[in-house]
Parts: sequence; structure tokens; C-alpha cells
Amino acid sequence: MASYFRMTADETGRSNSDKIGFCQRLARKKHIDPKNFGASKLDRCLSTFDLTALGIGATLGVGIYVLSGSVAKDVAGPSIVLSFFIAGVASAVSGLCYAELGARVPKAGSAYVYSYTTVGEFVAFVIGWNLILEYAIGTASVARAYSGYLDSLMNKSMQTAFRYYLPMDVPFLSSYPDLCALTITLFLSVLLSVGVKESTRFNNVFTCLNLSLVVAVTVFGLFKADIHNWNLPKREIDEGGFFPFGVVGTLSGAATCFYGYVGFDAIATSGEEAKNPQKSIPLAIVLSLTCIFIAYFGVSSVLTLMVPYYLQDPDAPLPFAFHFVHWEFFGTMISFGALFGLSTSLVGALFPLPRVLYAMASDGLIFRSLANIHSKYQTPLRATVCSGLFVGLMTTLFDLKNLVDMMSIGTLMAYTIVSACVILLRYQDIPGLGSSQEYMPLDTIPDTQNITSNGAFTAGLDDSTDDEEIVYCRSEDIDDLNLSKPKGSPVNLNLFQSLLNSNQQPIPDEVSSALASHLTVIFSVLSAITAFLCSHANFSSVFVMLTFGLLTFLLITCLICLSLQPKTSQVLSFKVPLVPYLPGASIFINMYLMLKLPFETWIRLGVWMTIGFLIYFSYGLRESTEEYRMKGQKPRDG
Repeated sequence: MASYFRMTADETGRSNSDKIGFCQRLARKKHIDPKNFGASKLDRCLSTFDLTALGIGATLGVGIYVLSGSVAKDVAGPSIVLSFFIAGVASAVSGLCYAELGARVPKAGSAYVYSYTTVGEFVAFVIGWNLILEYAIGTASVARAYSGYLDSLMNKSMQTAFRYYLPMDVPFLSSYPDLCALTITLFLSVLLSVGVKESTRFNNVFTCLNLSLVVAVTVFGLFKADIHNWNLPKREIDEGGFFPFGVVGTLSGAATCFYGYVGFDAIATSGEEAKNPQKSIPLAIVLSLTCIFIAYFGVSSVLTLMVPYYLQDPDAPLPFAFHFVHWEFFGTMISFGALFGLSTSLVGALFPLPRVLYAMASDGLIFRSLANIHSKYQTPLRATVCSGLFVGLMTTLFDLKNLVDMMSIGTLMAYTIVSACVILLRYQDIPGLGSSQEYMPLDTIPDTQNITSNGAFTAGLDDSTDDEEIVYCRSEDIDDLNLSKPKGSPVNLNLFQSLLNSNQQPIPDEVSSALASHLTVIFSVLSAITAFLCSHANFSSVFVMLTFGLLTFLLITCLICLSLQPKTSQVLSFKVPLVPYLPGASIFINMYLMLKLPFETWIRLGVWMTIGFLIYFSYGLRESTEEYRMKGQKPRDG
């Protein structure tokens, strides 16, 4: 007769609280009930077209109307075409990783949810808290740029009036409060609060107008193209030709142009509002990145063929190019058309922010009141209002230069975590996220003869089960119940044999999964060291070259050992090809770009993270849904 273990909810709570250490609480993972895997309190109304338009709108804005001119003039010259291509490839790798995880976890929260379900709670909070800052900065930057573009069409009359009537003489702040940008932000917040479908209709219309403008610029610009502008003579300050600043300039331009692709992850944040998220999210990410690359490639080619790179206008390159070739009317039309593009960027930038707040609040890591869903509009109303007020404050107090200086370090960190998650999940011994094996009722704990070698359970409920409250526990807690492992467990291999998978094990187990996790961590650390070396070291030194060679050898060795480990056979609607090589390349590239950011960015990040840690350790750690689950209790409502 099988023996079963029973304890009350209070006994379980005290037992778990006593035996779960502080580090284990930080590393606990989000549990997704398979029965409620596709359930959502939000309105599932977004089609693949809506998601694709959202991704394009979030990305194709300031980058195409500002970035193309400034990078061509000061960094890359005509080779900006290749810079956008390199940046596009780097972004596509991260996009593929997002697509696979979007197929696994159709939940709101983007990289936050992905890291919570695979890495752990503390890392997830760090990612989510950074995403809040990055989306807020992105929205504030676009709102301020929108205000400035609108003011330029009015001969700077708004700026003059604000400076005269509302001057601000405070260091590190704007010289005047931009009430126009504040009004734009609050209006958009109201629009997003009313309903997702209404917001996406607005976004779809303006995205179509934006793409039409890009096509018009590319087609009509070709009539004024001069191939000679890609082969200009050498000047005193550069080398001329297609690579006036050398290959180094092209690569530096790629690092800058990478931020022109940031925004496609807005698609992943809307997983709970997609009609068919596991198919729509991967497809929308791929389609949006393809359209964005074609747009950047076409516009940057036309710009550098119409106007010599050193004469480009870094602030408004598109209207300037057509004024330069004496098509003034078309240039003026582009000035008005740019407002459509910035409008879609505004929607795409602000749309993900309340969704991340909603996801974190639902999990109890930040204040649960932000997870409230409006009964009529089916939107996270409180989170949206708080997002609008926070972004509005930033647009009022900071000018565009201050906002642009706050680079997307959080976004790059999120991309790195997502890429690592893809590797970890491919080598997991438990199929899928939120597996039913992760939490099991104590009433269903079988005897030792029904426990397999990897800790899974095969026994059912005992017929004598009464109506007592069922308490759930994690499968890894079974070791604490003194259940012995069955006979016939896999033979322990030495480290070298395990690295090479010499016994040709077909499916992951506990050992191979742990080994893959350690290899992923080692690879990430080595990537950070190598990226720092590439960014700051002098390669004329023999010692530096030998160190770089050794680090490269170790990185490649880690990837080869990872590729030899058994992978999960779980069927998904989309999978990243060439795992672990493509995600590994994404990790290294993102690490490199993070270390290229200025020191001031890391200081700002430190201040923001200090605020976040105060909230997490004083509130989130004890109010987390997983904390209540460990205690066998129901989370409190917000």
C-alpha cells in the first residue's frame, strides 16, 4: 500500500517558510498553471496585422527621421547602409529569441515574464524595472521630439513663449517646461485607457501613412540620386569614398543604428491581448523587423545618394534632402508627414509600459493596485494612468538631449536575458514553462517506487483521499520529505564525458540540464569580459592579443559543449535555428553594446535600481504570488 503525506496549509506554510532560504526566494520561478495557460483578463482583440503594425509603429519613428542623417554625417558616411544592415542582423537575432519565447509564454510583460519563468524572480524584477525606465524614456523622447518638430513648423513660437513665461533655471533640467509634450502624452494615455482596439485602429492608420511616406521618399528620391555621392574624393577630416570613416566608422554606426530597431519587443508585451499569441507574436516580430530593415535601407541609401554625407542635416534629414535638390513642396509635405511617423512611435512606445506594470503588479512584485483591470474598457487603467503621469513628468522637466543621453541599457540587458533563456529552455529536463510537474499536491506524493530517476511522479490519487484542503508544493521539495531515489538511476559520468555527451543521451535529464545552465552562465561571463576587452583594450599589445585569443577559444568551446547536450523535443509553433550559436552571438553583441554606453548611463541606472530594490525588498519579496504559493495561501487583492 502506497504511503501518502498530509499536512495542513498552516503547517505547510510554516514548514516552507522555515526551510526556504533567502537566496532560494530570490531564485524562485513563476508558475503558470497549464489549465489557465491561455486565460487572460485583458481583451483578446489583436490580430497578426495589429501586432505587426504595433511593432513597426514603435520602431519606425525617430530613427528614420533623425538617426539616418546624424549617423551618415558624423559616423559612417554612405556606409550607413551597411551599418543599418549589421544592426538589423543583430536585432533580428534578438527578435528570433523573443519570437520563440513569445510562442512559449503568451503572457503580458515581455522579457520580464520570460526571465521570471526561466531564470528567477530577482532577475525578472531587475529586467522589469529596467523596462519601465526604458519605455518611459522612449515615450518621453518621442513626445519631446514631436513637440520640437511641431514647433519648427511654427517658427519656434511655442519655445519662445515657454521660455519667456515659464523659465526654469535648474541644472540638469530643461530650460522651460514643455507643456505641448505633456499634453501629447496625457492625450495618448487617455486614448490607451479607453481601449486597445481603439488605440490600435489609430496606430494602424498612422503606421500605413508612415510606410507610405517612406515608400514615397525612396521612390521619388531615386530620381535625384547621384552615384557619385558614394565615391567622393578624400578630404582633410576623412578618407572619402564609401567608407569615409573606415570600417571602424561603419561598425560604430551599427552600434548607434541598433537603437533604431529597439521597439519590436512591444509586440511581445501584448501577448495577453493577441487572438492567437503563439502564432501571431513570432510572425509579427519577423514581419515587423523585415519591414523596418527595408525602410531603413531604402531611406539611408536615397539620402546619401541625393546629398553628400558631410552636408546631411542631423536634425531633419528627409525634408532637407528634398530642399537641397530644389523640391521644396515635397520637402514641406515630408515635414508634415513626419508627424504621422512620430505619432505611431508615441503609441508604440507608451503601449508596452502599462502592460509591464500590470504584469509585475499581478505577480505582487510591485503594488498590486496597478493590476486593476477596468470592467468596461478591459485595460489596465491604473497602470496606464500612472504611466502617463510618470512620462508626462519626464517630458516636462527634461529636454530631448537629457532623454537621449539615457541610452537603452535596460533594453539591451533584457535582450541578453531573453537570449540566455532560449538556451536554458532548449536544455531543460522539464518540458515547457509552468509544467504541471513543478507544483504537485501533497496528497499525490507517491511512494518511492513511483518516482522516476528525474524526479517525476507516476502515481495517482489515493482512493482514501478525503475532503481536506489540498496543499501544493514544488517537486524539488520532495528531497526534504526523505523519499529515497529509486534504484537504477543513471550512471554518473565524469565531467569530460558529460561535456561531450559521450553516452549519446537523447533527452535532457537533471544532470545535463544543470550542466547546460552552468555553461550558459560561464559563456555569459566570458562574453562580458571579452566585450570589455574589445571595447577598451589596445590590441597592439601581445598580451592583449593572447588574452583575446584565449577568451575566444573558451567562448567557442562553451558553445560547442552546449551544442552536444541533449535538447528538449517539445513542439513549438516557432523555434530559433542554430541554438546555441545564434543566441550566443546575441548575448555577446548585446554585452558589447552595453559596455559602449557612457559611464553616466550606468550611474543613472544605479540610482533607478536603488529605488527599485527598496520597493522589492520592502514589498515585493513578501507580497510575491510565489511567496504565498510557497506558504500554501491565496495572495491578497490589491
